[in-house]
Amino acid sequence: MESILIVGVITLLAGLAMPLGAVLASIEDIQSDWLKNEFRHGVMAFGGGALLSAIALVLVPEGIQHLNPLWAALCFMAGGLAFMALDIVLNRIKTQASQLAAMLADFIPESIALGAAFAADSAQAYLLALLIGLQNLPEGFNAYRELNAAGSLKPSKAILIFVSMALLGPIAAIAGFLWLADMHLSISVIMLFAAGGILYSIFQDIAPQVKLEAHYAPPLGAILGFVLGLVGFMLTR
Repeated sequence: MESILIVGVITLLAGLAMPLGAVLASIEDIQSDWLKNEFRHGVMAFGGGALLSAIALVLVPEGIQHLNPLWAALCFMAGGLAFMALDIVLNRIKTQASQLAAMLADFIPESIALGAAFAADSAQAYLLALLIGLQNLPEGFNAYRELNAAGSLKPSKAILIFVSMALLGPIAAIAGFLWLADMHLSISVIMLFAAGGILYSIFQDIAPQVKLEAHYAPPLGAILGFVLGLVGFMLTR
């Protein structure tokens, strides 16, 4: 029971980075010109770096351990194609919550993998939790801005939605902890599927928005995000 509580709390903390990012986005008018330019682009770049480190340092290395190269490649590609299909559907229905849906699509499989990693007593579990939190912060920031631009929700209601999404993480993680601990093949499939989907999101939604004409600092956010993941990986070796 204590282990389940630890898994739930850690996953919840990682998930609460989403509403925290939304709160930061909601107070951006303090320095609106700066926040709407370099800071906003830097936040997106940081999120891209954190997502990339999650792929390179945790999801792919852990995912390929129980799959041959062909199945690993197929699972990775399936994740990318699934996220592309989701992107197409969201674009066709012209929803103002595409970033929100993409964030949730990342968070759920990652939480399942996180719970399974804790059940397997993996040293990478805490690193994965850290990286999930790091990516959720800028994703929450960007998703809130998208919802706010639509003007359909009050800030308090939008943030409440983000909090409720964070609560789904512990449910998914505990499910992974209880039922997938010994299902190594399933864990590998989930991790590589998530990795492929995340990589698609990086280059479809995040990277194209990072570049800012006549400003060169925002891409450093990607470097910082990846370096934080790299340091965490090296500390757990």
